[in-house]
Amino acid sequence: MKKIGLLSDTHGYWDDKFKIYFEPCDEVWHAGDIGNMEIAERFEEFKTFRAVYGNIDDYKTRNIYPERSRFIIENVDVLMTHIGGYPGHYDPSIRLLIQKEPPKLFIAGHSHILKVMYDKKLECLHINPGAAGIYGFHKVRTILRFVLEDGNIKDLEVIELR
Repeated sequence: MKKIGLLSDTHGYWDDKFKIYFEPCDEVWHAGDIGNMEIAERFEEFKTFRAVYGNIDDYKTRNIYPERSRFIIENVDVLMTHIGGYPGHYDPSIRLLIQKEPPKLFIAGHSHILKVMYDKKLECLHINPGAAGIYGFHKVRTILRFVLEDGNIKDLEVIELR
């Protein structure tokens, strides 16, 4: 069993609440637009950290983190990228890959809009954690926690940061 903390679009903003809410997590995942390496390093010092770069991330961040990351954890095939769209409206940059080899869990950020949707056609759960930073049009900052266990994704929690 692994408890995962998920966020996106921090845009260089650190909130001490990240540590509070992600303390019970085994890993923290960031779906892009980290903002700078200082933010990434704070997460890396805190927990096992997996991340992809986003469209605002600089060359330093892009040299450390990939554009997309695919891995298996707790028998769950995960694909994470920053710009990915959502079921029925996948971004052209990811559409063929996701249709050819659908993961069980597809994570994308970018839109600043929290979405959790199940793609029945691909049998894939899509999660966009919204935005955890203060820059952008979103009105509510959000992060997520969930559990991966023996091929299952469960106990999803949406946390609104005030």
